[in-house]
Amino acid sequence: MSSRRHFLAAGGGLAALGLLGSGCAATAGSAAPGAKTLVDPPWALPSEVPDGTTLAIGDPATQVALKLSGQIDKLPFTVKWANLSGGPETSEAFRAKALDVGSVADIPGINAHWNNLETKFVAAKYRKDPVGHPVYQLGIAPGVKVRQLTDLRGKKIAFSPTQAQGALIIRVLAKAGLDRKDVTLVEIPSTDDVYPNALGSHQVDVAPIGGTAVKRYLGQYGKDGGTTVKHGLRDDPGHLYVRAELLQDKAKAAAIAEYVRHWAVAQQWIIDHPKEWVAGYYVDDQRLSAADGQYLIKAAGDFDIPSDWTSAIDRTQETIDLLADFTGRDSYDANLLFDKRFASVGADALQNGVRS
Repeated sequence: MSSRRHFLAAGGGLAALGLLGSGCAATAGSAAPGAKTLVDPPWALPSEVPDGTTLAIGDPATQVALKLSGQIDKLPFTVKWANLSGGPETSEAFRAKALDVGSVADIPGINAHWNNLETKFVAAKYRKDPVGHPVYQLGIAPGVKVRQLTDLRGKKIAFSPTQAQGALIIRVLAKAGLDRKDVTLVEIPSTDDVYPNALGSHQVDVAPIGGTAVKRYLGQYGKDGGTTVKHGLRDDPGHLYVRAELLQDKAKAAAIAEYVRHWAVAQQWIIDHPKEWVAGYYVDDQRLSAADGQYLIKAAGDFDIPSDWTSAIDRTQETIDLLADFTGRDSYDANLLFDKRFASVGADALQNGVRS
């Protein structure tokens, strides 16, 4: 049985249980009613950014990388930086028209279309070895026996339907051959140390945790039997996405393209300057230890910014189909989420640099 068919049967009333998220505008089994699908304009991206153009950007890590690399003052437009990241916060700011550009995984853009918020991906970034360098691992509560994915049967699993961690759990269950009825999904948003604390207090048996949360969790609860299990799936999509209406404006579109170029070069700067990145971002900005920063760099590995989005769109389509079947919503064409005029912008900047 395919994962799509498997989870169509497994949806098991997520909507009735409130597991679609309180901000969802569409009902189960329907597409977002009345949503505007803004097509990519027929004109090519302008090469010059008009004077006076402004973007509000929520991409804190890249902001620091641009500052550390000396590139932040070379952006050919005015930036209003917003200290926010993650799908729920970014989408809320988009809806209020308080933000133009955000940095997220794939789930926020996918859910935005279902929720009458039209956005477009304008950049894509992946890990070169996504299975060997996963973003998340499955945290296992002390005393809970999970050694392989099939052991998830009967367990309480933290589930955040509007975040990347929620889609990962759906994929994990599919890989394990488990139905919705085989586990208990506990809706908890993944913020800060919520998931490690939920594991430590036995609120849940299993939760996807990533970054230094893995290290901290094992350090705090490992002595009591807390463990982690690798899921063996790729969970690495990274995107810049924008309010789709902005891309109808040539000045805004030109500024967004220029930001994508600087964003790509900033990602390479991070790889090329690990000591400066650890000191400037993880220690000074995030208040982590140098050891934690080095752990995160090693865990992430190298990155890939593709110049062709065919595979990226295919993977996004698989995710849309999986989520649609699991929640009872109508699937839609993943091409709607990508402005393909931007497909080669980041990769070209890595090859040729940006104008100073």
